Amino acid sequence: MFKNKNMNISDLISSGANVAITITPLDLKEFATSLIERAQSVKTKDEPERYLSPDETAKKLGVTTNTLWRWNKSKYLCPVKVGHRCFYKLSDINKKLEG
Repeated sequence: MFKNKNMNISDLISSGANVAITITPLDLKEFATSLIERAQSVKTKDEPERYLSPDETAKKLGVTTNTLWRWNKSKYLCPVKVGHRCFYKLSDINKKLEG
């Protein structure tokens, strides 16, 4: 039996102990948040960044290209310029879609 009441769920899992536990909703939320943060911090290096044209970006976001222009001026969503053409990072677009 564990006497340490300050042990968190991650420590308990790491210990490999075969125990039944009772947790509070706050403990469960803390554990879920730590898992989400860990998953988001892992970025696959094999997958290169994808870029979309303004038309593709506008369609994906459900806005017009005029809105993309205004967002660029207000620094809300800025394109990457390649020569005279603009492209939007798919990762930036997905962040905007997630909120």
